[in-house]
Amino acid sequence: MTAGGSHLSTSESSPVPSKKTAAELPRSVVPDSTPSPAKRRAYIAIWQGFLGALMMFVGSIGTGWIANGSPMIRQPVVIALRTEGWGVTLSTVLLTVGAMLLMRSWLRLGQRLGDWSGSSLRPVVIAISAWSLPLLLAVPIFSRDVYAYTGQGRLVLEGQNPYDVGISTLNNWFSLGADPAWAEARTPYGPYFLWLARGVVELTGAQPDVSVLLFRLLAGVGVVLCVIYVPKLAELHGINGARALWIAVANPLFLISFVASAHNDALMVGLAVAGVYFAATRRYLLGILLVTASIGIKPITVLLLPFIGVMWAGPGASWMRKFLIWGATAGISFGVLAVSGLPYNLGMGWVWAIMDPTPGYTGYSPSGFLGQQVEFLGNVLGLPGGTFADLLRTGMKWAAIGLVLLLMFRGDYSRAVRRMALAFTAVVMLSPIIQPWYILWFLPFLAVTGIRNDWQIRSLYVGVTFFVVFGAQDQLSVWSFVELPIDASSLAFVTALLFTFYLLFLDVHTRKLLIEAKPSDSARKAVRWVQEQWRGIRAR
Repeated sequence: MTAGGSHLSTSESSPVPSKKTAAELPRSVVPDSTPSPAKRRAYIAIWQGFLGALMMFVGSIGTGWIANGSPMIRQPVVIALRTEGWGVTLSTVLLTVGAMLLMRSWLRLGQRLGDWSGSSLRPVVIAISAWSLPLLLAVPIFSRDVYAYTGQGRLVLEGQNPYDVGISTLNNWFSLGADPAWAEARTPYGPYFLWLARGVVELTGAQPDVSVLLFRLLAGVGVVLCVIYVPKLAELHGINGARALWIAVANPLFLISFVASAHNDALMVGLAVAGVYFAATRRYLLGILLVTASIGIKPITVLLLPFIGVMWAGPGASWMRKFLIWGATAGISFGVLAVSGLPYNLGMGWVWAIMDPTPGYTGYSPSGFLGQQVEFLGNVLGLPGGTFADLLRTGMKWAAIGLVLLLMFRGDYSRAVRRMALAFTAVVMLSPIIQPWYILWFLPFLAVTGIRNDWQIRSLYVGVTFFVVFGAQDQLSVWSFVELPIDASSLAFVTALLFTFYLLFLDVHTRKLLIEAKPSDSARKAVRWVQEQWRGIRAR
């Protein structure tokens, strides 16, 4: 039983916990202790993914982010791969093809474990482990935020407050590899992560390569927490744990962002998933403390606290009890965080990250894209398009807040985690800025409460593929003096696009995931549709 003695459920779950897939109607599944041929063939996909991750490891040496102060940059192999045209070209192709091969392996693993019965969990865990190992040793790719962590750790170590100043106040800060965008930026992270960053710098003396490895290990703790608690939380909802883990953790975007890029979001998400699991199994205080630890890494997970309160209040709770429990939940969490700000005089500086978000927008976020269209249309009509775009983006942010409040106050108790997942999704998707790894904040919670094998899973395929392709061409470290026959970003984009075309139309296995009919059948249907439209036009 779960929180309040009422089984947590979703629209895909049955009244009692089961191990059926979220994609199928309820049916009897008899576990078989003998691995089926499909299970055995799952290891083919695992080996293919390992090869893809290995290619990414080699490619990262030539196009990943290496700090200027790293001794690695003086190694002959590294020099060749980063300064010679052939080396950069080879590295770009290996990195891109490796990422797309990892994408295919993830899709094929899901297909080979399609019935999700018996011992499906073991191959998924093995896949996550095998695919993570080469990425654990790779040069940082798809992002270089990890180098800013070192700078923020230095700030704390030197007695400065990262909530007040940027890393540009440090001597020789640029040689540590941080993006110049961090120069004047205040840290958006919680006090616990700053403690950890200070500890890493104290251990490594700010040596960039060893610091990256230690930050990766911290991110790895978050990955392990997800591997442990995603299946457990899924089973509470009657959702197959292996499938939920495959969706949430084995996907390439998760492994690249949280292992290869070493984002601290991994630890934030891992602690959040663990906290929600304990709250859902009536261990409310432990759940609140773990979610508080998650907030102390990155404050965005403060959003989870009201839904932890819903679970604590129990089914049929009066409004008075709900408000008292919400107050107690907030009091415990914020009280712990307030005390946690005393060391190193950090205070409650993390609150600004929630109250004063980063300005601007990304063009591929719904808010950013729609705002661009509104601005263009307004300018064409001679109206203040920029003002209309700002109003739209502001309105979408307030709509997200409204949805969070609605999901807090309305909904079935047994769907508390699902309501929380939808609230988290709304906040991220309606925000003007969406980084590729932001969708990983809410994905585990959607996975454990059910992602159907229809437009929902297909939307995930599209989203993960888009962000993998985007990261492959957007975040390449290539020195300007290197002469290339074709720009590295363009080469990566074309390579990724060709591989995506192969997955969609040529691969006899993966093309079934989005396009169920054969290409020839689709072409015939398109021709028939055009002919019918033409006949209709002539008839009129």
